[in-house]
Amino acid sequence: MRDILDELGEVIETRKRCPTPGSYTARLLANGDEILKKVGEEAVEVILAGKGQSDQRVIEEAADLLYHLLVLLAYRGLSLDDVRAELARRRH
Repeated sequence: MRDILDELGEVIETRKRCPTPGSYTARLLANGDEILKKVGEEAVEVILAGKGQSDQRVIEEAADLLYHLLVLLAYRGLSLDDVRAELARRRH
């Protein structure tokens, strides 16, 4: 079953293979350190939102974090399926 995260992962992979001028995703993929910085920033923003902001704000920040994690995975040649497999392994 494909979901929005799978679709987003495919878009990120496409940007990795065929960078589009002006694409934020392509820019991140061209600079691994920038991806790491953004993952850290977004993680902190999720924490801060979880501490005292609205549920909607938590959702928005979690979406930003998930996007940047998917970019990091693609940069490293990994995918959401690799994370799913690890979660399944831990379940047993």
